[in-house]
Amino acid sequence: MSLRGRHANPRYGFKLHHRDKEIPLDQVQYEGLGDADVILGLKIIRTGTGIALSQSHYIEKMLTRYGYQDLPFIDTPYRSDQKLEPNSKESVRQLEYASVIGSLMYATTATRPDIAFAVGMLSRFTSNPGVEHWKAVKRVMRYLKKTQTYALFYSGDPSVVEGFSDASWCSDMESEYSTGGFVFAMGGAAISWKSKKQTMLSRSSMESEFFALDAAADEAE
Repeated sequence: MSLRGRHANPRYGFKLHHRDKEIPLDQVQYEGLGDADVILGLKIIRTGTGIALSQSHYIEKMLTRYGYQDLPFIDTPYRSDQKLEPNSKESVRQLEYASVIGSLMYATTATRPDIAFAVGMLSRFTSNPGVEHWKAVKRVMRYLKKTQTYALFYSGDPSVVEGFSDASWCSDMESEYSTGGFVFAMGGAAISWKSKKQTMLSRSSMESEFFALDAAADEAE
């Protein structure tokens, strides 16, 4: 079933196409269901001062699915002094690791920019995870358990887009590539973000910062 036309209004001649048959929208009965409250695992919370997007229920189910629901809390998703390296031994539960990373990535891209760096780093070892990588995954889960109710809250102020970029120089021990990231915010919360290994070697921390700024500028365009 598809919708074709120039405007989302029956008076402009929009028609519904179903099995090669055209049905004018003015002949279709439909019912408004009101404001959406959950979309693809994202809970929409409306208050008198703004709108919040939360994945608390998704995170709770994820913690339970992978057996992390009883872990103690921790304050950060990743140790700042940690340098993960490729696993040189036999892979440890590779399929499960890939599944966990996929679940974390959905949270990262939807409402949790605070775990973007950690999940991005861990995703590099999906093909051959080791014990240390699983320990790092566990840390992210412990952090999510503590911050399960965190949400993106849009109050409408400020009404301008603000952008920020940063880089972690030589964060990849094997390739010596840096990791860059950016976040754009509007209305009080993030609207776009990314953390990614840079594709060019930087000769200094300043150069890696400029690469991150360039990626942010591309996103701004």
